[in-house]
Amino acid sequence: MSTAHDENPAGTGMTGRAPEQTEVVVIGAGQAGIAMSEHLGARGIPHIVLERDRIAERWRTMRWDSLVANGPAWHDRFPSLEIAGVGDDEFATKDRMARYFEEYVEMIEAPVRTGVEVTAVRKREGGAGFRVETSRGDIHARYVVAATGPFQQPAIPQIVPADAGVEQLHSSQYHRPDQLAQGAVLVVGAGSSGVQIAAEVQRSGKRVYLSVGPHDRPPRAYRGRDFVWWLGVLGLWEMSTPPQGAEHVTIAVSGADGGHTVDFRRLADDGVTLVGRTASFDGRSMHFNADLRENILRGDANYLGLLDQADEFIERNGLDLPEEPEARILGPEADCIVDPILDLDLRAAGITTIIWATGFAADYSWMHVDAFDEAGRPKHQRGVAAEPGIYFLGLPWQSRRGSSFIWGVWHDAKYLADSIEIQRGYLTYRAPGEASAPSADHRHDRREALSTGVN
Repeated sequence: MSTAHDENPAGTGMTGRAPEQTEVVVIGAGQAGIAMSEHLGARGIPHIVLERDRIAERWRTMRWDSLVANGPAWHDRFPSLEIAGVGDDEFATKDRMARYFEEYVEMIEAPVRTGVEVTAVRKREGGAGFRVETSRGDIHARYVVAATGPFQQPAIPQIVPADAGVEQLHSSQYHRPDQLAQGAVLVVGAGSSGVQIAAEVQRSGKRVYLSVGPHDRPPRAYRGRDFVWWLGVLGLWEMSTPPQGAEHVTIAVSGADGGHTVDFRRLADDGVTLVGRTASFDGRSMHFNADLRENILRGDANYLGLLDQADEFIERNGLDLPEEPEARILGPEADCIVDPILDLDLRAAGITTIIWATGFAADYSWMHVDAFDEAGRPKHQRGVAAEPGIYFLGLPWQSRRGSSFIWGVWHDAKYLADSIEIQRGYLTYRAPGEASAPSADHRHDRREALSTGVN
């Protein structure tokens, strides 16, 4: 296997040439595609990884400047390589994470081709596998892994029209406070991104309103252990499905400033005005649900519940970890929580910018295969699609709660590589006495398979 950063490699099926042949095409060179390449390479399975931009592009350009990883370096990485220069309990910057993935590609000699956009995936006519149409020509592959992950299209609710007289941007477009217009800011969404952006913008001197919906609020650390450790020993990373009613609940946790527990009461004390979940806009005023206090109390219950489980685990296992009674002390509720704003006149409040920290939507419109439901969502079991030969990687809750995390996607990739290897084994089977001379159609497929290492 050879490492490739070449944007125009030889033999890529340029227009006028016969399609290139390989066994597996992996689409995307973020954490999912790189992990997939490692496991395919370890099994000697021929493959190509296609990336339309650069390796780990979303870490580079779809994050704000001060972002750090949400988990400590001992946890938020692949098993085979530490993040050099970052302490185990430190949080790597976004630029360091991008370099980490580049280093990983070099280490495993992943056959990554950057600057190649996949425009369509279709079942082959008159042959096995799929035709992958790209900006550099077609590629024929028996298997295709869509490793584009969940962060494909910024999701902005259709609430405020574009001509409402206020600048609107998605959290992926936010980089630093000084890019924003003069005036107050409304941040919609109180997961990790929304909370960190709201705090940063408020510290820059701007008036900030933060719309808070349902969320989980784990402690950053408790009794000397980070929350990622607690979720591990308590088996919570291995949950196969989210709790009923919590399918779209965000996690409010931060690695910023060395890591700290998100505390909405403290944010309010610091000057951030909290409001409930954003409901509608009437052309002048934004309307919020009367659920702010309920959302905060439910987040508190999630927080305290994890502390209870941690205390029980410590006692049951006889661990000598320092007690932390102050972790259970919740501060007083600010006025904005007790008497929340339900209607906010944007002009009167001086709001000139809305930042939508409302997540992303998947876009698989380029995949013309029978692997999606009526809503365009992948039909799969642990990433193995309903369409034989198609695989998905990097989806939230793909196999477990940890599937969206760096270490989790690595384990999901291993499962998919095992599945592909099993399928290859079936294709090598020959029944006793089976004729050794295949039909003309089979000879064509066999010649193609030999050229790509497919058996």
